[in-house]
Amino acid sequence: MPRFALIVLALLASLLPASAAPAAPSARSTTPTFNGSVYAITHRGATTYVGGSFTSAKAGGRTYPRERLAAFDSRTGELLDWAPSADGVVRALAATDDSVYAAGDFHAVSGEARDSLARLHPTNGTVRSWKHTLSGTPYALATGNGRLYLGGSFTQVTGEKRSNLAAFSLTTGKLDKLWHPVADGTVHAIAVTGSRVYLGGGFHIVGALKGTLRLATVNGTSGVPDAKFKPRVPAEVRAIALDPTGVHVATAGQGGRAISYSYTGAMRWQRVFDGDAAAIVTTGGITYVGGHFDNACLTERNGDKGGCVDGARPRLKFAAVTDKGQLAAWAPAGNGVVGVRVLSVNHVAGTIEAGGDFTTIDGRDRHRFAAF
Repeated sequence: MPRFALIVLALLASLLPASAAPAAPSARSTTPTFNGSVYAITHRGATTYVGGSFTSAKAGGRTYPRERLAAFDSRTGELLDWAPSADGVVRALAATDDSVYAAGDFHAVSGEARDSLARLHPTNGTVRSWKHTLSGTPYALATGNGRLYLGGSFTQVTGEKRSNLAAFSLTTGKLDKLWHPVADGTVHAIAVTGSRVYLGGGFHIVGALKGTLRLATVNGTSGVPDAKFKPRVPAEVRAIALDPTGVHVATAGQGGRAISYSYTGAMRWQRVFDGDAAAIVTTGGITYVGGHFDNACLTERNGDKGGCVDGARPRLKFAAVTDKGQLAAWAPAGNGVVGVRVLSVNHVAGTIEAGGDFTTIDGRDRHRFAAF
């Protein structure tokens, strides 16, 4: 059957009610797999870059050394020669036309001293001259408005005080003197649309503005929080996805949640799971969720330990939700305790990519990375 027809059938299946759901689609067998956790995914054209705690990648039946950073052609699955080596976990990635930025627990990349932050050549992997120091742990990177935005749990960047948020000029590489909103707790996620930068995490307040608990938006140039956007988020935000309808978040807590808010901060819908929701993306009117859960609750109620009170449908580490908040049919079955750490939409390959700690999808070997 032609590839286009297969894609159409897969999209139609995702829109069917759960009672009419066919078997969950299998993960593609052509993408590389890894011997350790995948924490981060980013793209530049047809190239997919991944970061994590792995030390090798397997592709085409062979195993290759890859020290926490790797890249492959998302159209063919071919592992590329791009192989800078980080000496600690890579937790976040972002790509521009001329660079790949990495953030994590490392102190050196390919033998070059780099304190938690590095800029890499996108095709040959060499470490570029951009160099900063960080007092703490980075968790999120995003680009926009001529800047590289950084979120995490830190107090200083290159000797200057920063409270869990910072930005760098993509032109000069220098730390931005103007953009430094203050978050009083960890920032786990950053998403950018136009002049707005959305922040998610475990913080209670951003920029001394009340109503910014766990989810806030600030101006991409000045860093000033938007006083009109005040959603009520019940638990720590782990990931953010944006689309024309609004702001979608994955939360932890006593039973994880996927929640959709309008751009005014009003809740549109929410789905409750029996474990943390750690990753979220949206495309084509469908929101895809990944995490530590094994079931999606039929109602918004769950018990003290996160279990579903009013019944559940199996959703093993993966789930999908329609733009009306209904549980969709897409339900590949992952394994493991942690399950999924990151999801990404690959528009070139037409796939949803997932990284984490899982080793099987639908009972087939898919170590720590899968594309659907």
